[in-house]
Amino acid sequence: MVIVDDAPKIPAAEQQLLDNEIERLYSKLKNVGWNRKACEIIAPYTLRINNLKKEKGIKILAHSYQTADIVFGIADIVGDSLGLAKKATEIEEDTILFCGVDFMAETVKILNPEKTVFVPQKDRDCTLADSITAEDVRNLKKEHPGVPVVCYVNTTAEVKSEADICCTSANARKIIEQLEEDTIIFIPDYNMGKNLADLTNKNIITWKGFCRTHHAFTKRKLDTILNDPSTNTFAHLECRPEIIQEVDLVGGTGDMHRYAKSSSNGKKILYLTEQGFIDRMKVEFPELKFADSNMICVSMKRNDLYTALEAIENPTSEHLIELDEEIRKKAYKSVNRMLKY
Repeated sequence: MVIVDDAPKIPAAEQQLLDNEIERLYSKLKNVGWNRKACEIIAPYTLRINNLKKEKGIKILAHSYQTADIVFGIADIVGDSLGLAKKATEIEEDTILFCGVDFMAETVKILNPEKTVFVPQKDRDCTLADSITAEDVRNLKKEHPGVPVVCYVNTTAEVKSEADICCTSANARKIIEQLEEDTIIFIPDYNMGKNLADLTNKNIITWKGFCRTHHAFTKRKLDTILNDPSTNTFAHLECRPEIIQEVDLVGGTGDMHRYAKSSSNGKKILYLTEQGFIDRMKVEFPELKFADSNMICVSMKRNDLYTALEAIENPTSEHLIELDEEIRKKAYKSVNRMLKY
């Protein structure tokens, strides 16, 4: 939540800049229900942040599940966690503010050890990442010697360091199908593991981890919101297997974005993923019709303009993402193998 009383003071000489910022925000955010007054409230923050990041040489990366004021107000690059980590290797700036959850900022650091990576605030948790530890992975490998470990990117650096290869929701199927072994350990998403077993006909040993946002979406909820048979349905692989069986398409948010790009005007689309991504699509593709999933990740929504501004103005060790170098190097190997797919 933005604390309006503490909004940055904009000098009178910069009033035109502020007016321009309000118009810029409104031109985008009106597509997701923001009125001009709301844009007037946040404009001092976005104007101040955007000026400071240029002065200090900072790039802001934001996950698609962030709120629209972050995505369209201050972010330089928006995408999924792996896409953002890869983009971070291409930018000139040495300092990155990452708006997402902690494990995503860690992935940026894994691929960009020479860059300074910081976050608005630490302890932006993830039920998937929190469901498994490096010791859990070591125990799984002892129980199933010789079985390759495929690790979903939604994990901590320590867990990645124990895996043979990482994957995303977009390339998990391809990676698993191309492994020679018929039995695979897939961690930590139980739903995704079960869905991949059905798609690949491989014997997949799963872990009891869930994305609370996607797992909470049930067949009953789908029946409630899917009231138009002409709507194209696209579910994230983190959804329950019974949801996957009911939809037209399955994949990750990168797949969903590409699908929107290739869709024709007036097409009705229901993405079964976090609402922040749908809001992003409404702004980027106003000619399409997107149904709301109302699937909210509370951890993603904990970042806001106020904490982002504080972190940029007065960064401390509490904002920094730092990794043990031995763990980072091991995690890099599993992530780098994934990048070939």
